[in-house]
Amino acid sequence: MVSEQVQRRGILDPRVLRAVGKVPRHLFVDEALVGRAYGDHPLPIGDGQTISQPYMVALMTEALELHGHERVLEIGTGCGYQTAVLAEVCGKVFSVERLKSLADRATRRLDSLGYYNVLVRVADGSLGWKEEAPFDAILVAAAAPTIPQALIDQLAPKGRLVVPVGDAYTQSLRKGVRGESGMQWTDLGGCVFVKLVGQQGWPNGS
Repeated sequence: MVSEQVQRRGILDPRVLRAVGKVPRHLFVDEALVGRAYGDHPLPIGDGQTISQPYMVALMTEALELHGHERVLEIGTGCGYQTAVLAEVCGKVFSVERLKSLADRATRRLDSLGYYNVLVRVADGSLGWKEEAPFDAILVAAAAPTIPQALIDQLAPKGRLVVPVGDAYTQSLRKGVRGESGMQWTDLGGCVFVKLVGQQGWPNGS
C-alpha cells in the first residue's frame, strides 16, 4: 500500500510514510470490509461517514509539515485512522467528532492501540476547539462550503490548515499558512469528502 498508493504518487516525507505503514488500517474498518482495507479508496464506517483513502490521508498529513512536537487539531475523528496517523508524527492530537457513536468507537480503538497522545471530543467541529487553541496545525477531514473563520482564528503564527472546500460533488483541497499579513493559500488538487456539518459548515440535513 505504501509504495504503490502513497510513495509512487509523490508522498516523500519519511515520517509520514513510516506512520502510514505502521498504523493497522484493517483495525479501523468493519470486519466485513477488512479484505478491502488496504485498497486505494475510501470505505464506509457507518453513520453516513467514510474512512479516507490511504493516499489522501498521507497527502493531508504531509501538507501539515509536522516534525513531532506539534499540537494538532483534527476535525472529523471518524473511525480514528487519520487520528492515529497524526498521533505518530506530532506531539498531541485534539480531535473533534460531532457523532458520539463514532467518537466512542474511535476512542476505544485508539486507546487499545496505545495512542495516549490523543484527546477526542464530541462537538461541532466547524467551531474548532477554542479552549485548547492555538494549534500548530489543523486538519479538516470533511468538506466545508467556505473555510470556517473559527479554525483560522485558532491557528498559531505560521500554523498550517488543510481543508477540503466546495460543494457536495466538486471540492478542492486547500492548504493555508498563517503569516503576518494573513493566510497564504495553496490548492493541493481535487478531492471528495463528506460534508462538514456545523454552525460554520453545512446545515444539518442539507
